[in-house]
Amino acid sequence: MSTYSSNHRLLLYCGVLVFASINIVYFSMSGILRSELSKGISTSEAVSTYDPFSFFNSQISQQLHPQETYKYTTSPMTKERITHLKGPNGPKYTVMVTGAAGFVGMHTALALKELGMTPIGYDNVNEYYSIQLKESRIKELEKHNIDFVRGDVCDVDKLKETIHKHNITRFIHLAAQAGVRYSLDHPLEYTRNNVDCTVNILEVMVELGLKDDPLVYASSSSVYGNNIKIPFHETDRVEDPASLYAATKRSDELIAHTYFNLHNISSIGLRFFTVYGPYGRPDMAPWIFTDKISNGEKIRVFNHGNSRRDFTYVGDIVQGIIHSLFVNTGQPELVNLGNGRPVVLADFVRIVEERVGKKANIESVGMQKGDVPTTFADISKARRLLGYNPTTPIEEGITKFVEWFKEHDATKYRMS
Repeated sequence: MSTYSSNHRLLLYCGVLVFASINIVYFSMSGILRSELSKGISTSEAVSTYDPFSFFNSQISQQLHPQETYKYTTSPMTKERITHLKGPNGPKYTVMVTGAAGFVGMHTALALKELGMTPIGYDNVNEYYSIQLKESRIKELEKHNIDFVRGDVCDVDKLKETIHKHNITRFIHLAAQAGVRYSLDHPLEYTRNNVDCTVNILEVMVELGLKDDPLVYASSSSVYGNNIKIPFHETDRVEDPASLYAATKRSDELIAHTYFNLHNISSIGLRFFTVYGPYGRPDMAPWIFTDKISNGEKIRVFNHGNSRRDFTYVGDIVQGIIHSLFVNTGQPELVNLGNGRPVVLADFVRIVEERVGKKANIESVGMQKGDVPTTFADISKARRLLGYNPTTPIEEGITKFVEWFKEHDATKYRMS
């Protein structure tokens, strides 16, 4: 057979395939249009309301991981759009910030206020760590005329009373029992505060009909557990938690997804990666190292300093939280918020030493139970969906933290 005949036959086969594909699409579209016409609308309306690309997108979406469908349902968040949304003509929500006496909660409420929104702080001010530190954060809120309510998210009546009183329509749920290691000895505090209270806030949203906008809530990088694939991506399997804290945060994600299936409440769960900065938590490595190196005390460096952490400055985390208020994909989304540049723990200690101006007295020990060797965020989804752009290198962030620590004599907030 000649080359010409072979090519001719190949072209004929390709033509048949194309013709068959066109017919499949045609009959699929015709079926959809017939369905629309059967509802009693005009032909022009049926055609105008039907997006010819929706057929392809729906087929693609069915094959995708649920955490990747946003690519086909939303446009990328541009710098220009986010600037407009955060500007004087952008939306001005009244937002309940649970956990507002906490580290990230305080900074979030302050940022909302700066944008001209109305944050309402809500926190039970528990005794997990220094009440004095939490009260200092509340004073910062009061200085900026931010209303603060002392209440438990598990107290349904108090929650509803606060929502009605302040006409709250948006929620940033950051209240939780924090800390991986503490969960080893206090498991019931985690299931109550992290699981039961999250169900409460979702139930209240259902009862009060506050379902038009997504719930923004804090998850954690801890959900990745013993995952050895790096960087961590939202599509990774998260079925091997290394701590109860991680399990409760993963439970929150599944519960949020369930409320979407049951009640059509969309949500954005933000997986935070090792947040640090001024007014930080005294159970976190940046705080502990700064405190003990400043006072000439021995620090324990786990995994012999070989662990890597995706340390993320609080200002960058807050940026991602705020941007989440401007996004609604109509789905339960999960989004990594990290720096995307892991730091070896030994290098981190060196940076703290330089900023404090003292050498560390190091006790090198093995891996702590409940810890993982590496955290590393793939932040490509956050960049596209939220317009997230972390800009604070570890050297700059630690400088700001150490300056705050010295100015506030923060040793007084250390955990016993």
